[in-house]
Amino acid sequence: MISPAGNFKFYVAAKPVDFRKGMDGLAALVQNEFDLDPFNGAIFIFRSKRADRLKLIVWDGTGLVMTYKRIEGKGFEWPRMQDGIINMNKSQFEALFEGLDWKRVTARGARRPVAV
Repeated sequence: MISPAGNFKFYVAAKPVDFRKGMDGLAALVQNEFDLDPFNGAIFIFRSKRADRLKLIVWDGTGLVMTYKRIEGKGFEWPRMQDGIINMNKSQFEALFEGLDWKRVTARGARRPVAV
């Protein structure tokens, strides 16, 4: 798997998009529909009408990068279809990208250490 290094924000478009769109069309969608900046370094993830494909775009500082993945089998585990976007953490993104149920991935709670 290609795993992003760094501290990225992950946004998933909850509704399917037209997969004929390229990176410029998806960047325009981020700007116009979600009122976000596609050039801020966040990773934007899009689903097709078929649950077995995803596209993601990210600005790497020198250009816009688009990744396309088609998964074999039953497809990706997507969030419920609704308007807008869903925030995701890195672990959830990695689970989604591998075709796992990302909703089962939760952050582990850390307590403040106690001086002994």
